[in-house]
Amino acid sequence: MENDLAKDWLQVEKMVFKRFGEKLDEQTILFIIGLQELGKGDADYKKEEKLDIIHIGVCTVLSQFGYYQRIGDDDDGWPHFKNIKKLSNEIQGESQENLIKQAIVKYFNLQ
Repeated sequence: MENDLAKDWLQVEKMVFKRFGEKLDEQTILFIIGLQELGKGDADYKKEEKLDIIHIGVCTVLSQFGYYQRIGDDDDGWPHFKNIKKLSNEIQGESQENLIKQAIVKYFNLQ
């Protein structure tokens, strides 16, 4: 399983490298996913807004595994999510990172 994830993650890294010309980490990829889901394009966002965009990315990818459900957008067009299933306390560190990577891979339909 971990070897498959490593191969799939390499595909994600290659895809974003082709698009952006550099290797990007998970947080940056989640930011890009959040921007895509927000649909407002790149702009000068404040630090708090950038964290909110990463949160949109996290909720979006984890919604594929039933952790979140998109419940709509606010008046400014920002998506909001409802937490459906809690991440268990056992999912920490590397396991949590692998879950996020699996969700990103699935988001890009690379599985």
